[in-house]
Amino acid sequence: MSRTFLTNEHEIFRESLRKFLEQEAAPYYDQWEQDKQVPRSFWEKAGEQGFLCPQVDEAYGGLNADFGYSVVLSEEFERVGTGLTGIGLHNDIVMPYVETYGTDEQKQRWLPKATTGELISAIGMTEPGTGSDLASVTTTAIRDGDDYIVNGEKTFITNGSSADLVVVVCKTDPQAEPAHRGISLLVVEEGMAGFKRGKKLNKIGQHASDTSELIFEDVRVPASNLIGEENKGFYYLMEKLQQERLMVSIASIPSASKMVDLTVDYVTQREAFGKPISQFQNTQFKLAEMKTEVEIGRAFVDKLIEEHVAGKQIVSEVSMAKWWTTDLAKRVAVECMQLHGGYGYMEEYEIARRYRDVAVTSIYAGTNEIMKDIIAKNMGL
Repeated sequence: MSRTFLTNEHEIFRESLRKFLEQEAAPYYDQWEQDKQVPRSFWEKAGEQGFLCPQVDEAYGGLNADFGYSVVLSEEFERVGTGLTGIGLHNDIVMPYVETYGTDEQKQRWLPKATTGELISAIGMTEPGTGSDLASVTTTAIRDGDDYIVNGEKTFITNGSSADLVVVVCKTDPQAEPAHRGISLLVVEEGMAGFKRGKKLNKIGQHASDTSELIFEDVRVPASNLIGEENKGFYYLMEKLQQERLMVSIASIPSASKMVDLTVDYVTQREAFGKPISQFQNTQFKLAEMKTEVEIGRAFVDKLIEEHVAGKQIVSEVSMAKWWTTDLAKRVAVECMQLHGGYGYMEEYEIARRYRDVAVTSIYAGTNEIMKDIIAKNMGL
Protein backbone atom coordinates (compact mmCIF):
# COMPACT_ATOMS: atom_id res chain seq x y z
CA MET A 1 0.00 0.00 0.00
CA SER A 2 1.16 3.52 -0.79
CA ARG A 3 2.32 5.55 2.21
CA THR A 4 1.59 9.05 0.98
CA PHE A 5 3.28 10.83 3.89
CA LEU A 6 6.65 9.34 2.91
CA THR A 7 8.48 10.94 -0.02
CA ASN A 8 11.49 9.88 -2.05
CA GLU A 9 13.62 11.97 0.34
CA HIS A 10 12.32 9.94 3.27
CA GLU A 11 13.26 6.69 1.53
CA ILE A 12 16.75 7.97 0.70
CA PHE A 13 17.08 8.81 4.40
CA ARG A 14 15.86 5.29 5.25
CA GLU A 15 18.45 3.68 2.99
CA SER A 16 21.24 5.72 4.58
CA LEU A 17 19.97 4.91 8.09
CA ARG A 18 19.66 1.20 7.33
CA LYS A 19 23.24 1.03 6.07
CA PHE A 20 24.42 2.89 9.16
CA LEU A 21 22.60 0.50 11.49
CA GLU A 22 23.87 -2.57 9.63
CA GLN A 23 27.44 -1.33 10.18
CA GLU A 24 27.25 0.36 13.58
CA ALA A 25 24.45 -1.41 15.49
CA ALA A 26 23.58 -4.90 14.27
CA PRO A 27 27.07 -6.43 14.73
CA TYR A 28 27.30 -5.16 18.32
CA TYR A 29 23.73 -5.61 19.48
CA ASP A 30 24.34 -8.85 21.38
CA GLN A 31 27.13 -7.16 23.34
CA TRP A 32 24.87 -4.23 24.14
CA GLU A 33 22.33 -6.74 25.46
CA GLN A 34 24.97 -8.13 27.81
CA ASP A 35 26.10 -4.65 28.85
CA LYS A 36 22.46 -3.58 29.35
CA GLN A 37 23.25 -0.33 27.61
CA VAL A 38 23.79 1.21 24.19
CA PRO A 39 27.21 2.90 24.39
CA ARG A 40 27.54 6.64 24.20
CA SER A 41 29.86 6.20 21.22
CA PHE A 42 26.90 4.92 19.20
CA TRP A 43 24.81 7.93 20.18
CA GLU A 44 27.61 10.20 19.00
CA LYS A 45 27.93 8.36 15.68
CA ALA A 46 24.17 8.60 15.18
CA GLY A 47 24.35 12.32 15.94
CA GLU A 48 27.10 12.82 13.38
CA GLN A 49 24.84 11.32 10.71
CA GLY A 50 21.79 13.42 11.62
CA PHE A 51 19.84 10.57 13.22
CA LEU A 52 19.24 12.28 16.57
CA CYS A 53 16.38 14.78 16.92
CA PRO A 54 16.28 15.66 13.19
CA GLN A 55 13.04 17.56 13.81
CA VAL A 56 14.85 20.23 15.84
CA ASP A 57 15.04 23.64 14.19
CA GLU A 58 18.23 24.38 12.27
CA ALA A 59 18.88 27.31 14.61
CA TYR A 60 19.49 24.76 17.37
CA GLY A 61 21.50 22.26 15.36
CA GLY A 62 18.72 20.12 13.90
CA LEU A 63 17.55 19.49 10.35
CA ASN A 64 14.06 20.97 10.76
CA ALA A 65 12.80 17.60 9.47
CA ASP A 66 9.13 16.65 9.32
CA PHE A 67 7.50 13.85 11.30
CA GLY A 68 8.01 11.38 8.47
CA TYR A 69 11.68 11.21 9.42
CA SER A 70 10.73 10.23 12.97
CA VAL A 71 8.59 7.43 11.52
CA VAL A 72 11.50 6.15 9.42
CA LEU A 73 13.87 6.28 12.39
CA SER A 74 11.44 4.39 14.61
CA GLU A 75 10.83 1.69 12.01
CA GLU A 76 14.49 1.14 11.25
CA PHE A 77 15.61 1.11 14.88
CA GLU A 78 12.91 -1.49 15.55
CA ARG A 79 14.20 -3.67 12.71
CA VAL A 80 17.47 -3.98 14.62
CA GLY A 81 15.96 -4.41 18.06
CA THR A 82 13.45 -3.02 20.53
CA GLY A 83 16.35 -2.31 22.89
CA LEU A 84 17.11 0.81 20.85
CA THR A 85 13.92 2.35 22.23
CA GLY A 86 15.97 4.79 24.33
CA ILE A 87 16.98 6.72 21.22
CA GLY A 88 13.38 7.05 20.10
CA LEU A 89 12.45 8.27 23.57
CA HIS A 90 15.20 10.90 23.40
CA ASN A 91 14.19 12.01 19.89
CA ASP A 92 10.42 12.02 19.98
CA ILE A 93 9.31 12.03 23.61
CA VAL A 94 11.75 13.91 25.86
CA MET A 95 13.26 16.65 23.71
CA PRO A 96 9.89 17.78 22.26
CA TYR A 97 9.07 19.12 25.75
CA VAL A 98 12.08 21.41 25.45
CA GLU A 99 11.26 22.28 21.84
CA THR A 100 7.63 23.16 22.57
CA TYR A 101 7.65 24.65 26.07
CA GLY A 102 11.27 25.63 26.66
CA THR A 103 12.67 29.13 26.63
CA ASP A 104 15.12 30.21 23.95
CA GLU A 105 17.90 30.02 26.54
CA GLN A 106 16.95 26.44 27.39
CA LYS A 107 16.80 25.49 23.72
CA GLN A 108 20.21 27.02 23.07
CA ARG A 109 21.63 25.17 26.08
CA TRP A 110 20.25 21.69 25.47
CA LEU A 111 19.02 21.11 21.92
CA PRO A 112 22.33 21.40 19.99
CA LYS A 113 23.99 18.77 22.20
CA ALA A 114 20.87 16.57 21.99
CA THR A 115 21.31 16.42 18.22
CA THR A 116 25.00 15.44 18.42
CA GLY A 117 24.72 12.75 21.10
CA GLU A 118 26.75 14.79 23.58
CA LEU A 119 23.60 14.97 25.71
CA ILE A 120 21.36 11.97 26.40
CA SER A 121 17.93 12.62 27.86
CA ALA A 122 15.31 10.81 29.94
CA ILE A 123 11.94 11.60 31.45
CA GLY A 124 11.15 10.82 35.07
CA MET A 125 7.45 9.99 35.37
CA THR A 126 6.96 6.62 37.06
CA GLU A 127 7.61 6.22 40.79
CA PRO A 128 7.84 3.11 42.97
CA GLY A 129 4.25 3.64 44.11
CA THR A 130 2.85 5.52 41.11
CA GLY A 131 2.48 4.25 37.56
CA SER A 132 -0.31 5.31 35.22
CA ASP A 133 -1.81 7.76 37.75
CA LEU A 134 0.53 10.69 37.11
CA ALA A 135 -1.47 13.04 39.32
CA SER A 136 -0.35 10.96 42.31
CA VAL A 137 3.41 11.51 41.96
CA THR A 138 5.08 12.26 45.28
CA THR A 139 8.41 13.72 44.09
CA THR A 140 8.43 17.33 45.27
CA ALA A 141 10.16 20.49 44.04
CA ILE A 142 9.79 23.24 46.63
CA ARG A 143 10.79 26.78 45.72
CA ASP A 144 13.68 28.22 47.72
CA GLY A 145 14.76 31.60 46.41
CA ASP A 146 16.02 31.20 42.86
CA ASP A 147 16.06 27.40 43.13
CA TYR A 148 13.81 24.40 43.65
CA ILE A 149 14.71 21.70 46.17
CA VAL A 150 13.83 18.32 44.68
CA ASN A 151 13.18 15.17 46.74
CA GLY A 152 11.82 11.83 45.62
CA GLU A 153 12.44 8.69 43.60
CA LYS A 154 11.67 7.53 40.08
CA THR A 155 11.81 4.02 38.66
CA PHE A 156 11.66 2.20 35.30
CA ILE A 157 13.44 5.19 33.71
CA THR A 158 14.65 4.51 30.17
CA ASN A 159 18.15 5.98 29.64
CA GLY A 160 18.22 6.38 33.42
CA SER A 161 21.86 5.56 34.12
CA SER A 162 23.28 7.38 31.09
CA ALA A 163 21.08 10.49 30.92
CA ASP A 164 22.72 13.89 31.21
CA LEU A 165 19.33 15.59 31.41
CA VAL A 166 16.14 14.31 33.03
CA VAL A 167 12.77 16.01 32.67
CA VAL A 168 11.32 15.27 36.11
CA VAL A 169 7.59 15.21 36.78
CA CYS A 170 7.24 16.69 40.25
CA LYS A 171 4.88 18.45 42.64
CA THR A 172 5.63 22.16 42.98
CA ASP A 173 2.37 22.60 44.89
CA PRO A 174 1.84 19.43 46.96
CA GLN A 175 -1.36 20.87 48.49
CA ALA A 176 -3.07 21.59 45.17
CA GLU A 177 -6.64 20.36 44.67
CA PRO A 178 -7.17 18.57 42.43
CA ALA A 179 -3.65 17.14 42.63
CA HIS A 180 -2.81 17.43 38.94
CA ARG A 181 -2.87 21.23 39.21
CA GLY A 182 0.30 21.18 41.31
CA ILE A 183 2.52 19.32 38.84
CA SER A 184 5.48 20.88 37.04
CA LEU A 185 8.28 19.72 34.73
CA LEU A 186 11.78 20.46 35.99
CA VAL A 187 15.08 19.56 34.31
CA VAL A 188 17.61 17.88 36.60
CA GLU A 189 21.11 17.66 35.14
CA GLU A 190 24.05 15.34 35.64
CA GLY A 191 26.39 16.59 38.34
CA MET A 192 23.80 18.29 40.53
CA ALA A 193 24.47 17.47 44.18
CA GLY A 194 22.00 14.94 45.57
CA PHE A 195 21.05 13.51 42.16
CA LYS A 196 21.89 9.80 42.30
CA ARG A 197 21.41 6.81 40.03
CA GLY A 198 19.89 3.75 41.59
CA LYS A 199 20.54 0.25 40.35
CA LYS A 200 20.30 -0.64 36.68
CA LEU A 201 17.13 -2.72 36.59
CA ASN A 202 17.22 -6.38 35.63
CA LYS A 203 14.39 -6.65 33.11
CA ILE A 204 12.91 -9.71 31.37
CA GLY A 205 13.55 -8.16 27.96
CA GLN A 206 14.83 -5.09 26.11
CA HIS A 207 18.19 -5.73 27.73
CA ALA A 208 20.07 -3.25 25.54
CA SER A 209 17.81 -0.50 26.84
CA ASP A 210 19.32 1.15 29.92
CA THR A 211 16.56 1.27 32.55
CA SER A 212 17.31 2.53 36.04
CA GLU A 213 16.09 4.04 39.27
CA LEU A 214 16.71 7.73 39.95
CA ILE A 215 17.01 9.27 43.42
CA PHE A 216 16.73 12.94 44.34
CA GLU A 217 17.92 13.98 47.80
CA ASP A 218 17.68 17.73 48.38
CA VAL A 219 18.77 18.42 44.81
CA ARG A 220 19.04 22.18 44.30
CA VAL A 221 17.82 22.95 40.77
CA PRO A 222 17.83 26.50 39.34
CA ALA A 223 14.37 27.90 38.66
CA SER A 224 15.64 28.57 35.13
CA ASN A 225 15.38 24.78 34.58
CA LEU A 226 11.58 24.89 34.87
CA ILE A 227 9.95 23.80 31.61
CA GLY A 228 7.07 26.11 30.75
CA GLU A 229 4.98 27.51 33.58
CA GLU A 230 4.88 26.31 37.15
CA ASN A 231 1.99 23.92 37.91
CA LYS A 232 1.18 23.45 34.22
CA GLY A 233 3.17 20.23 33.84
CA PHE A 234 0.21 17.87 33.83
CA TYR A 235 -1.33 19.71 30.89
CA TYR A 236 1.96 19.56 28.99
CA LEU A 237 2.12 15.81 29.62
CA MET A 238 -1.41 15.31 28.32
CA GLU A 239 -0.60 17.28 25.17
CA LYS A 240 2.51 15.19 24.42
CA LEU A 241 1.19 11.75 25.35
CA GLN A 242 -0.62 11.51 22.00
CA GLN A 243 2.73 11.50 20.18
CA GLU A 244 4.34 9.17 22.73
CA ARG A 245 1.60 6.55 22.31
CA LEU A 246 1.61 6.98 18.55
CA MET A 247 5.36 6.28 18.54
CA VAL A 248 4.73 3.02 20.42
CA SER A 249 2.14 2.07 17.81
CA ILE A 250 4.49 2.96 14.96
CA ALA A 251 7.22 0.70 16.41
CA SER A 252 4.82 -2.18 17.08
CA ILE A 253 4.07 -2.69 13.38
CA PRO A 254 7.67 -3.28 12.18
CA SER A 255 8.20 -5.37 15.32
CA ALA A 256 5.36 -7.70 14.36
CA SER A 257 6.36 -7.64 10.71
CA LYS A 258 9.95 -8.59 11.54
CA MET A 259 8.77 -11.57 13.59
CA VAL A 260 6.61 -12.79 10.71
CA ASP A 261 9.55 -12.45 8.30
CA LEU A 262 11.86 -14.35 10.66
CA THR A 263 9.30 -17.13 10.92
CA VAL A 264 8.71 -17.35 7.16
CA ASP A 265 12.46 -17.80 6.71
CA TYR A 266 12.57 -20.47 9.41
CA VAL A 267 9.59 -22.56 8.29
CA THR A 268 10.74 -22.69 4.67
CA GLN A 269 14.04 -24.25 5.79
CA ARG A 270 12.93 -26.44 8.68
CA GLU A 271 11.67 -29.89 7.68
CA ALA A 272 9.33 -32.30 9.48
CA PHE A 273 7.84 -35.53 8.23
CA GLY A 274 9.82 -35.26 5.02
CA LYS A 275 8.86 -31.75 3.91
CA PRO A 276 9.34 -28.09 4.91
CA ILE A 277 6.91 -27.13 7.66
CA SER A 278 5.87 -24.19 5.48
CA GLN A 279 3.91 -26.71 3.43
CA PHE A 280 1.61 -27.64 6.31
CA GLN A 281 -1.75 -25.91 6.13
CA ASN A 282 -1.67 -24.86 9.78
CA THR A 283 1.64 -23.06 9.22
CA GLN A 284 0.34 -21.33 6.12
CA PHE A 285 -2.91 -20.24 7.75
CA LYS A 286 -1.18 -18.91 10.88
CA LEU A 287 1.29 -16.85 8.86
CA ALA A 288 -1.40 -15.64 6.45
CA GLU A 289 -3.51 -14.46 9.39
CA MET A 290 -0.60 -12.65 11.03
CA LYS A 291 0.50 -11.01 7.78
CA THR A 292 -3.06 -9.77 7.26
CA GLU A 293 -3.34 -8.28 10.73
CA VAL A 294 0.03 -6.57 10.42
CA GLU A 295 -1.08 -4.88 7.19
CA ILE A 296 -4.42 -3.86 8.71
CA GLY A 297 -2.56 -2.37 11.67
CA ARG A 298 -0.12 -0.56 9.38
CA ALA A 299 -2.98 1.03 7.42
CA PHE A 300 -4.64 2.31 10.60
CA VAL A 301 -1.41 3.63 12.09
CA ASP A 302 -0.46 5.33 8.81
CA LYS A 303 -3.84 7.08 8.82
CA LEU A 304 -3.18 8.32 12.35
CA ILE A 305 0.29 9.54 11.37
CA GLU A 306 -1.27 11.70 8.67
CA GLU A 307 -3.86 13.09 11.07
CA HIS A 308 -1.22 13.73 13.75
CA VAL A 309 0.92 15.65 11.26
CA ALA A 310 -2.18 17.66 10.33
CA GLY A 311 -2.51 18.69 13.98
CA LYS A 312 -5.74 16.84 14.69
CA GLN A 313 -6.71 15.72 18.20
CA ILE A 314 -6.92 11.95 17.88
CA VAL A 315 -6.56 10.87 21.48
CA SER A 316 -9.18 8.10 21.23
CA GLU A 317 -7.82 6.78 17.95
CA VAL A 318 -4.22 6.77 19.18
CA SER A 319 -5.37 4.97 22.33
CA MET A 320 -7.02 2.38 20.08
CA ALA A 321 -3.85 1.99 18.05
CA LYS A 322 -1.62 1.73 21.10
CA TRP A 323 -3.52 -1.12 22.74
CA TRP A 324 -4.35 -2.99 19.54
CA THR A 325 -0.92 -2.87 17.90
CA THR A 326 0.95 -3.83 21.08
CA ASP A 327 -1.47 -6.69 21.71
CA LEU A 328 -0.98 -7.72 18.08
CA ALA A 329 2.81 -7.74 18.46
CA LYS A 330 2.52 -9.89 21.58
CA ARG A 331 0.19 -12.36 19.86
CA VAL A 332 2.49 -12.54 16.85
CA ALA A 333 5.45 -13.22 19.15
CA VAL A 334 3.63 -16.16 20.74
CA GLU A 335 2.54 -17.65 17.42
CA CYS A 336 5.93 -17.19 15.78
CA MET A 337 7.79 -18.75 18.70
CA GLN A 338 5.38 -21.72 18.50
CA LEU A 339 6.11 -22.15 14.79
CA HIS A 340 9.83 -22.19 15.58
CA GLY A 341 9.23 -25.12 17.91
CA GLY A 342 11.91 -25.86 20.48
CA TYR A 343 14.45 -23.74 18.65
CA GLY A 344 12.30 -20.67 19.23
CA TYR A 345 13.06 -21.01 22.93
CA MET A 346 16.80 -20.82 22.31
CA GLU A 347 18.51 -17.46 22.69
CA GLU A 348 20.54 -17.89 19.52
CA TYR A 349 17.32 -17.52 17.54
CA GLU A 350 16.18 -13.92 17.22
CA ILE A 351 12.54 -14.79 17.81
CA ALA A 352 13.40 -15.54 21.47
CA ARG A 353 14.69 -12.00 21.98
CA ARG A 354 11.73 -10.54 20.12
CA TYR A 355 9.35 -12.58 22.29
CA ARG A 356 10.72 -11.20 25.55
CA ASP A 357 11.27 -7.68 24.24
CA VAL A 358 7.69 -7.11 23.13
CA ALA A 359 6.06 -8.07 26.42
CA VAL A 360 6.37 -4.64 28.07
CA THR A 361 4.91 -2.63 25.18
CA SER A 362 1.37 -3.13 26.48
CA ILE A 363 2.49 -1.62 29.81
CA TYR A 364 4.60 1.44 29.07
CA ALA A 365 3.30 4.78 27.74
CA GLY A 366 0.08 4.01 29.61
CA THR A 367 -1.15 0.46 30.11
CA ASN A 368 -3.52 -0.99 27.56
CA GLU A 369 -6.21 -1.02 30.24
CA ILE A 370 -5.78 2.75 30.60
CA MET A 371 -6.06 3.08 26.80
CA LYS A 372 -9.41 1.30 26.86
CA ASP A 373 -10.54 3.47 29.76
CA ILE A 374 -9.73 6.61 27.71
CA ILE A 375 -11.67 5.26 24.75
CA ALA A 376 -14.66 4.37 26.91
CA LYS A 377 -14.75 7.81 28.54
CA ASN A 378 -14.62 9.50 25.15
CA MET A 379 -17.56 7.31 24.12
CA GLY A 380 -19.52 8.83 26.97
CA LEU A 381 -19.45 5.68 29.07
